[in-house]
Amino acid sequence: MDMLGAQLNQSVDRTVVNRAELSGVFDFTIEFAPELGPGSQPGMTASASDPSGPPSLFTALQEQLGLKLESQTGPVDVLVIDHIEQPSEN
Repeated sequence: MDMLGAQLNQSVDRTVVNRAELSGVFDFTIEFAPELGPGSQPGMTASASDPSGPPSLFTALQEQLGLKLESQTGPVDVLVIDHIEQPSEN
């Protein structure tokens, strides 16, 4: 489940934390329509106008795997760069 969360981090614009408390190795296939590019509304997929097309990632996770992504707030690690300079010649 941690690996799935890591993969989902790349697919959604938020940090995904595994709170399913499931352990072990799982082998599954999931079918979903990719979301449209940057600037589109969240959840809008290329097949949104085709009801017979594959569902969005969020719908597919819930319907096909029984997993639900819930939006929550919480602490996250953030890297902050206060200052940067060109290296000096030695």
